[in-house]
Amino acid sequence: MEQMDKRSFFGFILIGIIITAWIVYTSTTTRPVTPSKPATEQKEAPKTQNADPISAPETTENKLGNTYSKFASQGEEFITIETDLVRAKISSKGGTIARWELKKYNSWYGQPAQLITQGSREFSLSFFSNDGKKIDTRDLNFTFLPAGQSSFRLRGDQTLTLTAKLQVSPTSSILKKMTFYGNKYSFDAGVTFSNMENYLSQRRFDVAWNGGVSFQEHNSVDESNTAVAIASLNGSNHELDATEYVTPTKFEQTGIVDFVSTRTKYFSAAMIQKQPNPEATVYLTGLRIGAEQGGMTEKYSMAYRLPYKGGEQTTDFTVYIGPQDYDILKSYGLGSTINFGWRWIVAPIGEYFMLPIFSFIYHFISNYGIAILVFSVLMKLLLYPLSITQVRSTQKMQLLAPEIARIREKYKDDSVTQQQETMKLYSEYGINPAGGCLPMVLQMPILYALWSVLSNSIQLRQANFFGWIHDLSVPDVILDLGFKIPLFQIDKFSGLALLMGATLFIQQKMSVTDPRQKAMVYMMPVMFTLMFSSFPAGLNLYYFTFNLMGIIQQIYVSKFAKNKMTLADLKKMPKKEGWLQKRMQMAQEIAASQGKTLPGQPPKNGNTPKKPQKPINRKK
Repeated sequence: MEQMDKRSFFGFILIGIIITAWIVYTSTTTRPVTPSKPATEQKEAPKTQNADPISAPETTENKLGNTYSKFASQGEEFITIETDLVRAKISSKGGTIARWELKKYNSWYGQPAQLITQGSREFSLSFFSNDGKKIDTRDLNFTFLPAGQSSFRLRGDQTLTLTAKLQVSPTSSILKKMTFYGNKYSFDAGVTFSNMENYLSQRRFDVAWNGGVSFQEHNSVDESNTAVAIASLNGSNHELDATEYVTPTKFEQTGIVDFVSTRTKYFSAAMIQKQPNPEATVYLTGLRIGAEQGGMTEKYSMAYRLPYKGGEQTTDFTVYIGPQDYDILKSYGLGSTINFGWRWIVAPIGEYFMLPIFSFIYHFISNYGIAILVFSVLMKLLLYPLSITQVRSTQKMQLLAPEIARIREKYKDDSVTQQQETMKLYSEYGINPAGGCLPMVLQMPILYALWSVLSNSIQLRQANFFGWIHDLSVPDVILDLGFKIPLFQIDKFSGLALLMGATLFIQQKMSVTDPRQKAMVYMMPVMFTLMFSSFPAGLNLYYFTFNLMGIIQQIYVSKFAKNKMTLADLKKMPKKEGWLQKRMQMAQEIAASQGKTLPGQPPKNGNTPKKPQKPINRKK
């Protein structure tokens, strides 16, 4: 069998690494999931218990103590507020958010997206009472002001201020004042403690969000993999990701907290303190829980712990509960909560270059599928200097292919001489064998940034294109095998992934000339088709179009360009020695100067050295 050269060897090693990484990745991200039922079909979930400062209190008969037990009646009142964007229910239990339904976004089962975890009450307070009891205001009934009206409708710039009050004593109270807007996904809130010195034993309180954001997508595994809690603390973001099952993950730190947030793939909730307190402590807690048929969910809690210094003290917040839309989040200072990839290299490309271009295109084209097609063509034009270098390098290698074949045939029994003669040929014609790799490497940050933009873009969520492609944010499945392919754990095929794989095969067929690398012509398209079958349709649409444009470019350069390159033209071109040639030549010169040969090269005299004889052991 003909010996494999170094480039082929390292190519297959790289493919093996990619396949291995993909198998590990798909083992946790592409398992089939039995989606949870809509909220209307679920029973209310009981509150969980744990010992951190933002969890629900322990359950005992006298858990609230003498001061607060009188506020724990079983009744619960609701105020309904409908705006242009949301339908909300505010509970008298702590003056908390019991329901927050987005009117412009649906869950996977078709009902409006409801972001509050079923049975939870969010934006609550907790503290220790004067008799040492852990008090969670979700157990206490507040009084609404104004009283008497249970529903409100806001439009446009209209606002509504709702007050929930707990009158602890004639002179002491806890007040939550919330202002809602007709055209916002947020509300402003002020938390006021008045003369509560005798009722807070530790002179501190927690402002908490306990239940994360309710999952809205069909695949809970995919959604869990993007779910995190984030604290913007002392000028930088800290992300908490629950990666271990059952075991809670925690983060705690004191400092200037700009905001705390938790997100799923397309939605988020955040609490933003308007005047950050340098004495605030932030708490984040995350928990991963398994679900039926390989599914999983992740729940994140977050809280500010703030000091109470007596008298009347008000702390103001903005609370955002809505879509992961970059333009909206940026207006709240929450743009950094969107994952654009590696912070210093990839993220700026996605945030400041690709996303604005994509949004600009959609401004003129009202179909996101067509916008992706136009975006793909534009990106191909912008990357033309890199891609044309890669195409020309391939063209040069194709011109040299017959000469390389003759060298391999002539020195088929001497791989070292074969390699030396091949490198001489490269040097004679000014070819850099790695010339086609550098443009590809330079494109990687751009392609990864594009991956981040398209795979996390809420604009593609449930966006129809045409035919079988009804949602650009999920795989466009055209074939369900009913069983998993071994190793890859893939049981469904995407139509666009198959088209992308076909274009990749054509590209490989056109560019690979080395017969020893022909396995890659088939292996790469098959591998990428399997990998991309679990990717969003919008992303596959981009790569299919990008590859198709690459094929058109390659055909034009090789067959229709006016000045076609010949071997003679190549020989006349200015020569520039590449890094690889220099290193190979240096190695050969060093070996020659020392009277040695390179590994695998026969000795200069052509004789095979004799093996040294073993010394004879003689008895004394």
